[in-house]
Amino acid sequence: MKKFIYILIASIGISCTSSNTIYKEPKTLIPKDSMVALLTDMFIASSANNVKNKFLKKEKNYMILVYEKYKIDSTRFDISNRYYTSKTEEYTDLIKKVKSNIDSIELFYIGKDSLNKRRSIKPEKIVPLEEIKENKKRKLK
Repeated sequence: MKKFIYILIASIGISCTSSNTIYKEPKTLIPKDSMVALLTDMFIASSANNVKNKFLKKEKNYMILVYEKYKIDSTRFDISNRYYTSKTEEYTDLIKKVKSNIDSIELFYIGKDSLNKRRSIKPEKIVPLEEIKENKKRKLK
């Protein structure tokens, strides 16, 4: 029984330390600034996958267009992404930059969206329900 407990403790200790693996830098690593731009475009492309065209069909896989834009393939992206994710602090900074890029793009297009301007028009005064009921009673008398 003691041997079983020792083996269990040793296996738990080994499994906890092996998950923090940091990979070696690959030869085909995508630079950080390019990775930020690539991830920004990939997030936008993945959100565009849910948008249907005028015939209510999903037309394209936009990820392929992102790979063509940066002249990479999915394998190179996977290798680079695995390397950056193994360094969590660097990857967190990378994702923060991606988020700020997406936020700035969103702010740019919000000003140009005519539908959004119409939605933002709000009534000048919100009248409480009790006041509406009192006004109706006065009109009926």
